[in-house]
Amino acid sequence: MAARYFTLDEANALLPQIEPLMARLLETRDKAARLSKEIEPLLADARIDIGGAIPSQLAQDFAAIQRLVQEIQSFGCIVKNLNAGLVDFLTERDGREVYLCWRYGEPAVAFYHELHMGYNGRQPV
Repeated sequence: MAARYFTLDEANALLPQIEPLMARLLETRDKAARLSKEIEPLLADARIDIGGAIPSQLAQDFAAIQRLVQEIQSFGCIVKNLNAGLVDFLTERDGREVYLCWRYGEPAVAFYHELHMGYNGRQPV
């Protein structure tokens, strides 16, 4: 898919669609992390045939996570960090490409960062 450029208004206009998807994604990721911890002791014993409800649910959760990431990214943005709920929107600022950056829970896209910087390099728009 070709890179899509967003204005700040366009990125913010997508948040009502992206935010509930990100909420489901984070909820599913948390559930999968809990199930992974439950099954971890079993994975250490190579003699045990892993099957049943927990592995089946984990597989479903991982598939759901992948679908949700794809659905969010179908708008043209990039899911940058599943743990933090970070989404970046490519834009042009002062003649160079940067990312508008939104984190789940923030009321609006209000920060940007250089392509090579990431979340820690965020600056107010």
